[in-house]
Amino acid sequence: MRVGIDMQLARGTATGIGEYVRGLGRALAATNVEVVALESVAFDPWRFDRRVLWDQVLLPIAATRARVDLVHCASGTMPLVHAMPIVATVHDVAWLRAQAHTRPYARAYFGAFQLARYRAAARIVVDSRFSRDELLACVDLDAARVDVVYPGVASDMMSIVRRRDDLAPFVLAVGTVEARKNLEVLVRALVALPTMRVVSVGPPTPYRERCLVLARELGVADRLDMRGYVDRAEVLDLYARATAAAVPSMYEGFGYGVAQALCAGLPTVAAATSSLPEVAGDAAALVDPNDVAAWVRELGCIAADPIAADERAAERRARACERFGWTRAAREIATTYARALS
Repeated sequence: MRVGIDMQLARGTATGIGEYVRGLGRALAATNVEVVALESVAFDPWRFDRRVLWDQVLLPIAATRARVDLVHCASGTMPLVHAMPIVATVHDVAWLRAQAHTRPYARAYFGAFQLARYRAAARIVVDSRFSRDELLACVDLDAARVDVVYPGVASDMMSIVRRRDDLAPFVLAVGTVEARKNLEVLVRALVALPTMRVVSVGPPTPYRERCLVLARELGVADRLDMRGYVDRAEVLDLYARATAAAVPSMYEGFGYGVAQALCAGLPTVAAATSSLPEVAGDAAALVDPNDVAAWVRELGCIAADPIAADERAAERRARACERFGWTRAAREIATTYARALS
């Protein structure tokens, strides 16, 4: 099989989708799939009009020129017109479920417009059972065409050597700083966790200012470190040194923050919402996303005995690495390609 994979969102300030397409491309190289990266080195897709141009014009042209048997639209968006079979990865339907605060044209394009496109896909991959159920609730699709494949976690994350920073303990929150990620609950929890800091890593949106204003009002601004988008080396260093990871998101189709933290051997507290309980299993503490007292309790327990918390996380690490290995994911997605071509 010669498969073209849309890898454009691995360019620039790549987030969870960028992590997904990079890892998938590398892992498929070890299978019987010939991978062609569909991307433009000089084209930055991180603006709405550029993203639409890439999805609807440049990607189909690149696929046609590459003479691939199949296109994997791995970033959640599909072109209206295409000349070969498509497998689409639908990471979530957050644009319909949790993004009411965003611009109407973006919701329309990433929401209803893409839902209509998915009907034309040969097969669809989703990141979790939760995402499958959400997708099927939003659009009339044959459930037999939808495959659940957990994304993989990169090997550098799995091989992190923990060296917890007990002199300056901090809670790590990784992900785009936007309203559905619910960073505010961690800011509020800082009031009752006087020895802890929160380090936030991820591209900012206007929601960042809301969190900073709240931190100043609560008197914890000096313990909220919002670093924005940082390079890979710094991310790995933060996972190695953090006391705990926190994922308070209201809505996640998969929740890379949880999977990465578990594979890094980091004690983790996550919101008991959307896909996060499915991804975490019994390896992380799960709490109501808006219950500040519950976040204080769980993070406080980790901070009170970080050695014991690290030992528990280490015991569960191997199982997480097995569940979220790219070798397994690539094998399952290669099977999806074969089904699409048949």
